[in-house]
Amino acid sequence: MKVVEKSDWICELRHCVFSASAILIVFTAIACNTSGDSPREGPPAPQRVALNPETAKTAGAALGLLVASAKLDSLRWPDFRDVSGGAAKFYEGHGYAPAWVDGAGPTGQAKVVISILQKAAQKGLNPEDYDASKWQAREEALAWTPTPEEIARFDLALSVCLLRYVSALDVGRINPQHLKFDLDLNHRKTDLPEFLVQISQAADIVQLLDEVEPQEDGYSRSSEALRRYLALAQQDSSEKLPVPEKPVARGGTYPGMALLVTKLKLVGDLLKGATVPERSVKYEGDVVEAVKSFQLRHALEVTGSLGPETVRQLNVPLADRVRQLQFSLERWRWLPHELVTPLIAVNVPAFRLYGFDEAHHISLKMNVVVGKAMRSETPAFIGNMTYLVFRPDWGVPPIIVRREILPPLQKDPSYLSKNGYDLFDASGKISSAEEVTPEKIQLLRAGKLSVRQRPGPKNALGSVKFIFPNTYLVYLHDTPKTELFSRSRRDFSYGCIRVQDPPALAAWVLQSKPEWTPERIQAAMNGEKSVQVNLSSPIPVLILYGTARVDEDGRVDFYDDIYGHDARLAQALAKGYPYPQ
Repeated sequence: MKVVEKSDWICELRHCVFSASAILIVFTAIACNTSGDSPREGPPAPQRVALNPETAKTAGAALGLLVASAKLDSLRWPDFRDVSGGAAKFYEGHGYAPAWVDGAGPTGQAKVVISILQKAAQKGLNPEDYDASKWQAREEALAWTPTPEEIARFDLALSVCLLRYVSALDVGRINPQHLKFDLDLNHRKTDLPEFLVQISQAADIVQLLDEVEPQEDGYSRSSEALRRYLALAQQDSSEKLPVPEKPVARGGTYPGMALLVTKLKLVGDLLKGATVPERSVKYEGDVVEAVKSFQLRHALEVTGSLGPETVRQLNVPLADRVRQLQFSLERWRWLPHELVTPLIAVNVPAFRLYGFDEAHHISLKMNVVVGKAMRSETPAFIGNMTYLVFRPDWGVPPIIVRREILPPLQKDPSYLSKNGYDLFDASGKISSAEEVTPEKIQLLRAGKLSVRQRPGPKNALGSVKFIFPNTYLVYLHDTPKTELFSRSRRDFSYGCIRVQDPPALAAWVLQSKPEWTPERIQAAMNGEKSVQVNLSSPIPVLILYGTARVDEDGRVDFYDDIYGHDARLAQALAKGYPYPQ
């Protein structure tokens, strides 16, 4: 404890009359906390002394007025309507007596909470949202015979900041539905006022707060990576690598070699002990392999060549990578507290699908193609897969009819029949598609006719589709356009998600149906008719959006913000509390 805090205790002794036992407790606390050891976030100091009854009564009255006003000017974000209900319930249960201040100043629990709030950056949060820089002055003010009103303001400030902090760890700061993420935060299980009561009395506050956060391994790995990147960002140079006019291949020359080596070492792609020629501009050896590692982690084509896109990613400040990890943690907190397995998760900007057969264990991975940016983005939501269809037909959505079918049909009246499409009127009756007349084209454009593609090798859904009913009409499916899976950026669809290995996904989904062997699945995919298979129980499907991910081996991957969701989240968070709920 700082020397000034020791003098604060002495000032309290000068202004208060304590019993002999109380004085002993106070001086014991002084002796223990001025020995040179830094404060620990472990069990708080023993309970010291109660506030003077008259002081407590007056402070409680002030607390009641402040809570009712839902505004505290000394806060970084004074309007606390977002947690005013929780604050009122907390203080009502406490008889409107101060919870964090006693006769000797801030309680032991209060000091631990303040230390935690000041380290909020390690949780992906902004410490200033919780008044990190204000607490020292507030603690010092309590040392000089504070008025009941000053005690009330300190106490309420700590309660409001802690309510916000716990809520942020629990479900994130912003309701995702305000950012067009169709995720429901009604899964919250934490009773915030009751939780504050527990914290105000707890011997181990850190462990208690840890239990509020998501318990998934992916979240824990992301938290650890964030702490590492916060440290790396302090070492990052603002100097930029020169962008080559054309890709530099192994054996070529690159004038920015020294800075390239520094950057690759900093982020761990160039390992300690690697061979790096000094004062050389030749691009070769371990540096090329390090660039490949970097390309892999940033969803680039792994060529080893040092091209403009690779250099662009290398020049991204590590502070931006910190932000990506912070946003990843925010979105983790939007998810249900308990995820039922097996489940499927698709990370849209990573263009990847993962199958979890049990908690924390990924048993299936594959590339996917998602909706095109700025045109037909794949939404973020949670659904439940209930069935799949082998040899599906395809009811072509009107927007695709207008964009993809009408233009070639106007040039070639036999386009529909050549590609296995049928025309239907409003009653569901098939209308001939052999030779489409101008009149039928007009009816099609007006939406009075619809188009359906028969099962077959040209069908846009391929040989199987996986259905999890939703208002967006999004599903997983096979595709005849398999060449797109080899590209590093794969946003080409109209919103649905194309999967690279449909037989593997079908086998994984049908694990609970042993009669569906790989051979039977393959036969159904190559069959002559459509076959629907209902699942024994629904499988949750999470369509997620995260531009940073830490894999099971601790490798930190970053992806482009293809839909601009990170940018919109940054804008929303910059406005401060109270965030949209």
